[in-house]
Amino acid sequence: MTEPAPLTAAASRHHLGGTRSLGFAILSVSDTHTEEDDPSGHLARDLVAKGGHKVLHYHLVANSVADVRDTLEPWIAEIPVEVAITVGGTGVSSRDLTVNALEAMGGRKLDGFGEIYRSLSYQEVGALALISRAALYTLNGKPVFALPGSERAVRTAIEKLILPASIHLVEELER
Repeated sequence: MTEPAPLTAAASRHHLGGTRSLGFAILSVSDTHTEEDDPSGHLARDLVAKGGHKVLHYHLVANSVADVRDTLEPWIAEIPVEVAITVGGTGVSSRDLTVNALEAMGGRKLDGFGEIYRSLSYQEVGALALISRAALYTLNGKPVFALPGSERAVRTAIEKLILPASIHLVEELER
């Protein structure tokens, strides 16, 4: 796959990057980890902070639609939270319920994120990328990214997609 053509200076300032520091909330969804032993959740926190943004909330819940909803709803109702990331629960097993929770919350799905994430993932893991339900929803006018639970997936999504596009995405949703 070829890299996209570089943007002009004017386009890059308007569409990607920027200097605004956003407030993030990170929710790990797992039946096998705790907040103390959550390498993917900790990586997400570190990458967001290294990207110049603030991590306002971090929590780990079990694979449960109610737990995901009950944690995310108050977070995305807060003004300082501008972006939420969920880590885990995006596979196809009966226990993978994060995407189900976001859909039940009335989220509007933005297909491009999942499509591009799976394309990038295919380059790293091959055909297994097709079983990922990684997705981007908007809830309460805020982006909510649903990422797979592996550290590789978190790094790929945050470094290659979320950090480069979040400021512009948030600004568009605020219009």
